[in-house]
Amino acid sequence: MSGQDREVLSTGGAPAAIGPYSQAIRAGGFLFVSGQIPLDPATGTIVPGDIAAQTRRALENLRAILVAAGASLDAVVKTTVFLADLGEFEKMNEVYGSYFRTAPPARSTVQAVRLPRDARVEIDAIAVM
Repeated sequence: MSGQDREVLSTGGAPAAIGPYSQAIRAGGFLFVSGQIPLDPATGTIVPGDIAAQTRRALENLRAILVAAGASLDAVVKTTVFLADLGEFEKMNEVYGSYFRTAPPARSTVQAVRLPRDARVEIDAIAVM
């Protein structure tokens, strides 16, 4: 695959990248979405609230990128959830499940020592296009 076979995607509906990476890359029939933390795209700040509020915002950011690419949450085949505290898994999982009600994607969930901007959660995804 050459560099011409990949497309960089971005949308103002999700926070701009805060480093040298793309919001998403379309390549080989897949969309690879970078990890989304609970940044409010309008303010660029972490949303206030508990893990449930932060999970919702991260998933809304993920959804915005998918929609901008012409996809939806239903196209997601794999996610990785990074939690600052695995003790918050149950609350995160409840919100996560409300976004992936039928045929949820494969998922890995891991605890990370520290996430960007001290977020409580970060979620990345791979979707089929």
